[in-house]
Amino acid sequence: MKVLPQISEAEFEVMKVIWKHAPISTNEITEKLTKTTKWSPKTIQTLIKRLVTKGALSYEKQSRVFVYTPLIEEKEYIGQESRSFLKRYYDGDITAMFSAYIEDEKLSESEIDTLRSLLAKGSKDRG
Repeated sequence: MKVLPQISEAEFEVMKVIWKHAPISTNEITEKLTKTTKWSPKTIQTLIKRLVTKGALSYEKQSRVFVYTPLIEEKEYIGQESRSFLKRYYDGDITAMFSAYIEDEKLSESEIDTLRSLLAKGSKDRG
């Protein structure tokens, strides 16, 4: 498993837009993020540059426009972050994590049913 770049929360917001709409231009990214954040276009451009430097994005110049494409997959990045969270806060014990959520009533009955289905499917797939 390759190690993916560390991405700040702000950079992650930029990545979510790019994952959803790639390939996407600087102007399109800025347009979408100024609707959902209070960031200036300059701030957004800085975040994009950081993501390119970190190896999370590639770009191509098409006439006078820069068009961005992700170099890492959303699912892959979220998986890495989930494993990191689990290791950091629950010492890698997923059972402890779910117990904490269930005991604090942070999971609805619907979510618990969904987890049961996923666990049943997972055990069928393995054997």
